[in-house]
Amino acid sequence: MTATEQEPQTKLRVFSGIQPTGRKTLDNYSGGFRQYVETQETGDGFFCIVDLHSITVEYDPAELKGSTLDLAALLFAAGLQAERSTVFCQSHVTAHAEAAWLLSAVTSYGQLGRMTQFKDKSAAHEFISAGLFTYPVLMAGDILLYQTDLVPIGDDQRQHLELARDVAERFNYRFGETFRVPDGQFPKIGGRIMDLQEPTNKMSTTISSEQGAVYISDPPDVVRKKFKSAVTDSEREIRYDPATKPGVSNLLEIMSVATHEPIEALEQRFAGAGYGDLKEAVGESVVKLLSPIRERFDALRADERELQRLLAVGAEKARRASEPTLELMYERMGFVRVEAGRFFGAARPRGL
Repeated sequence: MTATEQEPQTKLRVFSGIQPTGRKTLDNYSGGFRQYVETQETGDGFFCIVDLHSITVEYDPAELKGSTLDLAALLFAAGLQAERSTVFCQSHVTAHAEAAWLLSAVTSYGQLGRMTQFKDKSAAHEFISAGLFTYPVLMAGDILLYQTDLVPIGDDQRQHLELARDVAERFNYRFGETFRVPDGQFPKIGGRIMDLQEPTNKMSTTISSEQGAVYISDPPDVVRKKFKSAVTDSEREIRYDPATKPGVSNLLEIMSVATHEPIEALEQRFAGAGYGDLKEAVGESVVKLLSPIRERFDALRADERELQRLLAVGAEKARRASEPTLELMYERMGFVRVEAGRFFGAARPRGL
């Protein structure tokens, strides 16, 4: 099959990536993991541990290795199944790095300079790497390589997805129709879980205080304690109004994610109740949600060889899926491609 003869996709193609660094929070579950599992039911899912993104700021190599396997175990513990979805490490599929370089030719310096995450992260680091500036191009390559239809992501990633869409359209205009232009899927509820201590700020692995962030690895008693100390307001009414009651609204949203109960129903259930009652109920609902995930994680993480096997299987599936698009990119951009055995003295590639 040539690059221009790609097999038609029969199922909705889904792609999303997550960095392995840092302990994963309830926000990561709500905006990411639960969406991955839901789309797994209807689409052809590719879920990538984007370890190449993790080296754009200072990091510890030993920690990167451990956290990569931690995240793999967590993705499977949250409900992804190797038989139904492709779970893999970005660094295991060299097409990602190649695509990023090719796409940098159609990405503007000004567009990268306007990325808010670059501004925020660069302000927090003394050494600002070139990778931190250009990593949105790698993210675009991650998405576009798989002819992605849908990207389930949290609300904070809208700008990066818009850049990927712009890059795809610019490449298609300049070199000919090559990429599908992906759409985002943002949860109506739970797309941005807020800090329990500062409910006007997003819950964050790096910025939130220990009491402000709920980690998937937190024991039940720790989860309960964090919710009991959650910041609310000086009123008494339990209603959903993020503008004037961010703390209470955050608690209602979290409980809706954990129980699948609409916020309107929760407002009715807690009509006349106190904030203490709400905090206790939300804490219990999150304990019930996270405890089975944590137990499955412990079992999976204990078998490192099996995790590596699952990642190897995923990487091979991802290589096969991304290769046609990468070859088409090279072809459209005018590169001369070596065809094994066609040229005098050409070595037969290993493995063929």
